[in-house]
Amino acid sequence: METKEREFGGTVLNGFLFLFINILLTLISIGSIASGIYLLSNGHPGGWALAFGIVLLIVTMFLWSGLMMLEPNEARVITWFGKYSGTFAQTGFYWINPFFSTKKVSLRARNLDAEPIKVNDKTGNPVMIGLVLVWKLKDTYKALFEVDTQTMANIAAGQMGADMRSIMNALERFVRVQSDAALRQVAGQYAYDDEDNKHNELTLRGGGDEINDQLEEKLNERLALAGIEVVEARINYLAYAPEIAAVMLRRQQASAIITAREKIVEGAVSMVKMALDKLSSEEIVELDDDKKAAMVSNLLVVLCGDDSAQPVVNTGTLNH
Repeated sequence: METKEREFGGTVLNGFLFLFINILLTLISIGSIASGIYLLSNGHPGGWALAFGIVLLIVTMFLWSGLMMLEPNEARVITWFGKYSGTFAQTGFYWINPFFSTKKVSLRARNLDAEPIKVNDKTGNPVMIGLVLVWKLKDTYKALFEVDTQTMANIAAGQMGADMRSIMNALERFVRVQSDAALRQVAGQYAYDDEDNKHNELTLRGGGDEINDQLEEKLNERLALAGIEVVEARINYLAYAPEIAAVMLRRQQASAIITAREKIVEGAVSMVKMALDKLSSEEIVELDDDKKAAMVSNLLVVLCGDDSAQPVVNTGTLNH
């Protein structure tokens, strides 16, 4: 997306130099006012000194408002009677023409831990899902002039002017709303989990980095309007909604039991086959089909049962 942000090209002077000049002018204006008052009180013409001191003091107070200081990863958005003049982001202490209006914004990374929200997944099951988001301001023009952050900041600050904290809080509210919408969009495209493991589809629980990448892409699309860049976005909470959590837990338990039973039966059949083959190959005993069937039945009961088998000694069934 094309940006209108540009670097400020106006005159910016050393702040320490103007700090010294302003202090000197302030002292001169105070001295001139004091001299004028002293001359007038003693009957001498001192009106010119008093007037000069007052005018110089007013000019000095006006010059004081041009001083500005920027820390690392901060910027000043500068306007000239409502017209955007550029963005100044050089760290240090400077003086600028006081007729320019400046608004300070932060370019530092910020963290948003969104509370879990309830959404319906692809299969219609309600799930609770939350995210953690790291974002930072990339385009100051869009942040201040493409979205109405200044009005939101003024309201938050009680109509007393939009300072940096109010502007950044307004941007954070914008990020929070858009991250909620993006999270709902991504969560609605996938099922919570593939319970039967038959479809081999991407799921919210098993998607991992792929789901997070899609979430980050959707967030960048939505937040680009405000000049915000997403550094990282991750799903940090995922669970079934409380109203179906118990049912889904029982379903997962049943699925685990079925899977375990399949393994047990598979192992039992293998062990029975091995026993029959061993008895036959070593000619320990000869069994007819009925006896083999009975033996297979008894072994499967013993191997697949949950309770310990109670042995019964039978000494007369092998003889004809």
